[in-house]
Amino acid sequence: MLLEISAFLVLEKLILVAIILGISLFIAMYSTYAERKLAAFIQDRRGPNRAGIFGILQPLADGGKLFFKEEIIPEYANKFLFILGPAIFMITACMTSAVIPWGSTLHIFGKDISLQVADVNIGILYIFGVVSLGVYGIMVGGWASNNKYSLLGTIRAASQIISYELAMGLSLIALLMITGSLSLKDIVEQQSHGVWYIVYQPIGFLIFLVCAFAECNRTPFDLAECDSELVMGFHTEYSSMKLGFYLFAEYINMFISSAVMVTLYFGGYNFPGMHSLHVSPNTLTILGVIAFFVKIFIFLFFFIWVRWTVPRFRYDQLMKLGWKMLIPLAILNLLITGALMLYLHH
Repeated sequence: MLLEISAFLVLEKLILVAIILGISLFIAMYSTYAERKLAAFIQDRRGPNRAGIFGILQPLADGGKLFFKEEIIPEYANKFLFILGPAIFMITACMTSAVIPWGSTLHIFGKDISLQVADVNIGILYIFGVVSLGVYGIMVGGWASNNKYSLLGTIRAASQIISYELAMGLSLIALLMITGSLSLKDIVEQQSHGVWYIVYQPIGFLIFLVCAFAECNRTPFDLAECDSELVMGFHTEYSSMKLGFYLFAEYINMFISSAVMVTLYFGGYNFPGMHSLHVSPNTLTILGVIAFFVKIFIFLFFFIWVRWTVPRFRYDQLMKLGWKMLIPLAILNLLITGALMLYLHH
């Protein structure tokens, strides 16, 4: 009997992993389409319009092109590490989604199926751990290319991510003081009947948002792949699907960052008036999943919109913002949160 339950649980989790991975890849693929269309709209152009109606098949054409292009490995590159770099970057990008609660519980075949791969009690620490491993994908790939532009991009990426992870961590500590839990499921459940945590932590959210842009190497923080100075930065020497992995992982990171921000600050799969609806539990769960993805798409739109409207920072400005502004602001937010909690507690 126990063996049967564990086998069902493994099968359930494998199916859930496959669905989440498929959705992540699909959204990453069509984020490229949305980016090009939105950029075209802002710049008064048409954007992709040849492959399919309104260019809807363009991401498939791009993926096919990358998949079938000739594989080029530079003569003096470290071949093993050159291949390992994009693999690490892609794997770590996909791993972060394991602890995100995508919805409540579905009741199917007389069993409760949780829409979360792993409800670990250190969910936020897991995300931080995996994200910090992702930088090795950039560092290994950039160094192994044996190219000065790649190496400069690698150094920039490493120092940028180290700098902004500190501010991001400090902004989260203030939130964790309120929630009292590192489990993402707990944090979402705490927001189901009360106010979303954006109300309690507006400064913390703002710091987290800015750091998310820096962690994803998105404009105005895309100094690691600064086209005007470093050709393409750390992936200058990459071609074919290895380049595709680097580009794809960036969009997956955008998607997961949006999901984490929605989970922590905007109620996750909760939505206003959900407890007053007279529908079945399964219907409510599905509505919650839809609400969750709507919030994520709003953030993805914001990521893309900022890229095509805000100019890139200089590298000294990037470091100054991280160390001299965001970290002191995060510490101040931490102190204010602690003082308010102490005052309200007494």
